[in-house]
Amino acid sequence: MTSSELWTRATADRYDAEETEMSSAAVLGPTLDFLAELAGDGRALEFAIGTGRVGVPLRERGVPVTGIEMSEHMAAVLRRKTDEDTLPVVIGDMATTVVPGGFTLVYLVYNTITNLLTQDEQVECFRNAARHLEPGGRFVIELGVPPLRFLPPGQIAVPFDVSEQHLGFDTFDLVEQILVSHHFTRDGDSDSDDGRYRRENSRHRYAWPAELDLMARIAGLELERRVADWDGAPFTQDSAKHISVWRKPT
Repeated sequence: MTSSELWTRATADRYDAEETEMSSAAVLGPTLDFLAELAGDGRALEFAIGTGRVGVPLRERGVPVTGIEMSEHMAAVLRRKTDEDTLPVVIGDMATTVVPGGFTLVYLVYNTITNLLTQDEQVECFRNAARHLEPGGRFVIELGVPPLRFLPPGQIAVPFDVSEQHLGFDTFDLVEQILVSHHFTRDGDSDSDDGRYRRENSRHRYAWPAELDLMARIAGLELERRVADWDGAPFTQDSAKHISVWRKPT
């Protein structure tokens, strides 16, 4: 068991409805293209597969996918979409759980490595990826760049979404490298005067690209590529996130 916070049944049941943009063709198309190319004719393993937002359509493209998921509730939602024979899922944490066989691709998307709240656990996640990879295989992470440039002295909060249905902001503990994402989500019709907001928060350990590269080196992996998005735009000092690919030497 790791320090990751478990997703509840209520959160799992509404997850897909609240992530419609991330499940759109505009977002998923480039993601699937990128991952399918790296998987090639081999097998793919998704750490923290969740409800199968990426894993299910990647399997539909012909890539054999296996998932590891810590929340039984999230896995239950995935299971409504496809059966165990088509897309096997093992309940466990992404830092220590081992599944049989070798993989040409292990991937971890949508900032999910930050669910591991200690550096040691994040290092173990890289080691676990390397453990599953065949020689020449790749480990892919999608992760936001910590927006600390937006923090003037004395401020600890950065908004990331201000809309009719949702208010979101992150607060930062700069010593422990912990951010807390705060969400105020409006239930019901936004035009209604009696609409109520549901408050939720989650803790994450943020990490810099260079820190991840060192974790990869500890695990015996080598940085092969880093881009700013799934379309392959160059990664710069102004990029809000990165897609990083590390390779297991042959």
